Amino acid sequence: MKRNIALSLPNILTYGRIAAVPAVAVCFYFEGTTPRWIAFGLFILAAITDFFDGYLARAWQQQSALGKMLDPIADKLLVSVCLLMLAADGTIGGWSMIAAIIILCREILVSGLREFLAELQVSVPVTQLAKWKTTVQLIAIGLLLAGPAGDLLIPGTTLAGLVALWLAALLTLYTGYDYFRAGIGHLIKE
Repeated sequence: MKRNIALSLPNILTYGRIAAVPAVAVCFYFEGTTPRWIAFGLFILAAITDFFDGYLARAWQQQSALGKMLDPIADKLLVSVCLLMLAADGTIGGWSMIAAIIILCREILVSGLREFLAELQVSVPVTQLAKWKTTVQLIAIGLLLAGPAGDLLIPGTTLAGLVALWLAALLTLYTGYDYFRAGIGHLIKE
């Protein structure tokens, strides 16, 4: 691979999103509101790179196999680790764990389906609804990362995050079904 592709700005943004994952997780090992705000800030920066890495790669014609591979991995790492840390500290608990499980299961199932279909050279494009699902999911996780610190500033931040998490889970079920339906014909042929 050419060095200039590996070090293109879109790929560097993706690397940054991956690097943000352990940084956000570390924040959960400290008490108080400051670590929550740091986790929130890191997450927001990482979520913004999710938009710009793809946008810039297309605009500057710097799309690469490396970027296409790493971008969804970075997304799934960020979402999965945040959901796990939020569950571990009790921000997500009770019935809301079901919403988090739905999101995690869909991410794994769709990744597996995409990998299988890629071997068959079948592309499953990202739908507009799936992009909305991602947006709602990122908003939910951002609100939940602020959590108790956010509640001190704006009461109901955690509740709003949990409501958004359930909305993301419902969208996740629908878009996951869309992907499965799009790929089922190829699965049956094998």
